[in-house]
Amino acid sequence: MSFKPFRDVLPSGLRVVTVETPHLHTSLLAVYVRTGSRHETPGNNGVSHFLEHLFFRGSEGWPDTVKMNAAVEEVGGNLNGATTRDHGYYYTPLHPSHLRVGMDVIGDMLTRPRLTDMEVERQIILEEMLDEVDDKGRDIDLDNLSKRLLFPDHPLSLKIAGTSDSVKALTHDQVREHFLRHYVAGNLVVTAAGRVRHSEVMALAERAFAHLPRGEASTEAPPPLIGPGPHFHFVTHDESQTEFKLTFRVVPEQHEDYPALQILRRLLDDGLSSRLPFEIVEKRGLAYSVSAGLDTYHDTGLFEIEAASAPEKASQVVAESLRVLGALCDEEVGAEELNRAKRRHRMLLEFSQDSPGELAGWFGGTELFRTPETFSHRADLVDRQTAAQVRDAARRYFTRENLLVVAVGQKKGQKALEKVVAEAALPSSVSAVPRG
Repeated sequence: MSFKPFRDVLPSGLRVVTVETPHLHTSLLAVYVRTGSRHETPGNNGVSHFLEHLFFRGSEGWPDTVKMNAAVEEVGGNLNGATTRDHGYYYTPLHPSHLRVGMDVIGDMLTRPRLTDMEVERQIILEEMLDEVDDKGRDIDLDNLSKRLLFPDHPLSLKIAGTSDSVKALTHDQVREHFLRHYVAGNLVVTAAGRVRHSEVMALAERAFAHLPRGEASTEAPPPLIGPGPHFHFVTHDESQTEFKLTFRVVPEQHEDYPALQILRRLLDDGLSSRLPFEIVEKRGLAYSVSAGLDTYHDTGLFEIEAASAPEKASQVVAESLRVLGALCDEEVGAEELNRAKRRHRMLLEFSQDSPGELAGWFGGTELFRTPETFSHRADLVDRQTAAQVRDAARRYFTRENLLVVAVGQKKGQKALEKVVAEAALPSSVSAVPRG
């Protein structure tokens, strides 16, 4: 795991990152842009996602979208895009000998979009948003609900797709203004991974993005901390299961505590032998599945545990999750379990080297915000963590004051769930979560 990407900056300021893996038989082209709902206001919320949709409505060089997609598909590709809270990306797999086709199409899409058929796309987006709300229009999406509570009055609380009202009100001028501000050379990273050559990628990128104007990278205001918890929020929804998410504010990837948090994540959820699935699913049958994950931004992070269960079991699942977390705070993990987590982490990083998509995201997506480290460096940082460091990180972040629980389900389970959260047997700490 010792290879490093090639990184160069074109005269325009556009960054180009190439990950050469000649042993593979495929390639992937991805363009990352530092704009998402975090770069919006309540007045234009959803504009980044709306713009993403409009890019696929054709460009000056490719006004016929059937021909645009066919050109990429004929060389093994499939045009796609996504918008997140802090960035967006556009990508396609490609046969290595036809990288130029994909670069030309995506380059023209992102620099000379026609921005047409806005009313058609508006209806598509409004349909897309329906799975986040109930029949009364109330938000029942756990991620949206938790972000709104964690980041009040901050752009990270805004929904990625926007609200029904904000999307209905978006104008062509607002979309174009957002495009002109954020789709500039200093705010994009062009990435190619797989059986590719850096010199060719550089030449193709310079040609395909010749119309990209100069401009600076987007910036973001750091999110403030909310008051001490535990915090609990319940939304009544008449479904057969109650869904819930436990969230702890943590630190970004470049912070010295992050390797210990990665180990904690694997101890909690990394196969049926890990602690949460074993205790909740295998041993007690309280839920079908339970997951733990890290959601990180360049200036903060979140440690999340998510599950769904029958309403009458929801409080038991949360109580057991908190008990498992408390055990990690109380005692050092044994050597065998710790070493297994480290081995799994290193092995899965090695597996990533066979995926052009993983490579592009690691080196290209990260480049939007900071210089990415190598896989080897990240694995070494995790390997150096001791049992005491892992326990200390658990004590630092898995605290009562740092706990937020959001649940959506039948009202009959609300009081029991609220009681469990209020009585959470976790360490207490009045110190603020450090930022990166």
